[in-house]
Amino acid sequence: MAAADRQFVTLGLGAEVFAVSVAHVREILDYQAPFAIPEGPSYLKGLTDVRGRGTPTIDLRLKLGLPPIAPTGATRILVLDVPLADRVLSLGLIADRVIEVAAFSDDQIEAAPDIGVPWRSEYIQGVVRRDTGFVVIFDLSRLLTSQDAAALSQAA
Repeated sequence: MAAADRQFVTLGLGAEVFAVSVAHVREILDYQAPFAIPEGPSYLKGLTDVRGRGTPTIDLRLKLGLPPIAPTGATRILVLDVPLADRVLSLGLIADRVIEVAAFSDDQIEAAPDIGVPWRSEYIQGVVRRDTGFVVIFDLSRLLTSQDAAALSQAA
């Protein structure tokens, strides 16, 4: 691995492939239905027990405005430590499937496109072109707005 390579966990939502930096992934769990919390945002599915701690868990499909689907045997919860301005927020992210850990070099990562994608481009740190299509790299601190962080912190 070259010095400029960075490691990412790739995950799938339908036909789309996304990635989050390995540095933010604490663990990957088999899907279990989160304990529901009343009055949270629709994408906040509830709390997941992660080693004895209630961890707020969001449905990434709903957060991105994609239609919900029923969990399958491939559905996973990525437990992430997301750096925010004033603290690190632990949260679970529900994905249709986890694909692999991949290394991308800085020169493979292109700037986020301004148009032509069905989700908000400010969530995107960059994209990597592969033979099979694109991998969209999330900017986790932007994926979660300050209102999201407040709701998730309150849930925890």
